[in-house]
Amino acid sequence: MSSSYLKDYSQAVREEDRLDIASLKKYLSENFVGINDLKELSVKQFSAGASNLTYQLQWNDQKVILRTAPHGANIKSAHDMSREYDVLKALESYFEYSPKALLYCGDEEIIGKPFYIMEKIDGVIAGKEFPMKLNSAQADDLCKQLLDIQVKLHEIDIAETSLCKLGKPQGYIQRQVEGWSGRYENALLDDSLPALELRSWLLKNQPNDTSGSMIHNDYKFDNVVISPYEPYQIIGVLDWELATVGSPLMDLGCSLAYWVEKNDAKEMQMIRRMPTNLDGMWSRKQIVEYYCLERNISSEGFDYFYIFGLFRLAVIAQQIYKRYATGKTSNSVFANFGDLVKALLRQAEKQI
Repeated sequence: MSSSYLKDYSQAVREEDRLDIASLKKYLSENFVGINDLKELSVKQFSAGASNLTYQLQWNDQKVILRTAPHGANIKSAHDMSREYDVLKALESYFEYSPKALLYCGDEEIIGKPFYIMEKIDGVIAGKEFPMKLNSAQADDLCKQLLDIQVKLHEIDIAETSLCKLGKPQGYIQRQVEGWSGRYENALLDDSLPALELRSWLLKNQPNDTSGSMIHNDYKFDNVVISPYEPYQIIGVLDWELATVGSPLMDLGCSLAYWVEKNDAKEMQMIRRMPTNLDGMWSRKQIVEYYCLERNISSEGFDYFYIFGLFRLAVIAQQIYKRYATGKTSNSVFANFGDLVKALLRQAEKQI
């Protein structure tokens, strides 16, 4: 048993993402329960992730997480801090893996935009590789845990809870396809692939909506927290900004868009951001079969949801790349996102 893999993933705040610490300190002193005579406030940033900005706040021996929208983002629905806060509050009683939401601030005078604060869950977060070595049996077990937790989320009985107010399952698939197609159109640059045939196929081949479930919409290895102690256990699920009520198969399809297998083509290896290529990691086929078996549903026609997931991920990457290409962010991590978009679109077309 060892905690040697438990490390501080935060680092100095990037210049473009600096916060008004004096204003934030004053606000917290007046509004956050548990802060007594706040004199020193340390602010660090988590560089991973490509959407909302995530900071670690520390005073004395207490640490919390602050989440807020990125600079230059004008996609309001994707960066709604009050909604993300409400999702976490609503989940608290039904899902043990979501962090507790602690405070919401809609006053843009404090740090320039709305933000919220949640508890910090200490543990291991995967990057392109895990910080610890895993044998094939451990990798297999983590895959099973990942799927079991997603199934648990999808099987929450939302009918009699406030969770049912977070989205409208009827027409969800159509809204998603049309919405992401429109977002892609708005994010195109001169060297972008128009993807007209792919977008047309997604519109024309939509399956019927099933009953809605609570879905995460960005569920993957680098959005879960793993205990640093063997046996490795998933202890938290992060990044709930896209969570809603909708199609659970779409949620799974979007998860698999990130899943690059060991034997995938070289172009797909380029998009790998998680250690899904390790010995013992499940294949996409295994994942679909296990999920459908656990939920007692048919896997027939699932390819549609995987293809949509690839397209949606391409749109997200294109939106981020446009911010980088137009100078709204200088984060060099995004420099190759244009090539990543093209690889995802080609994989979707190949799948069709």
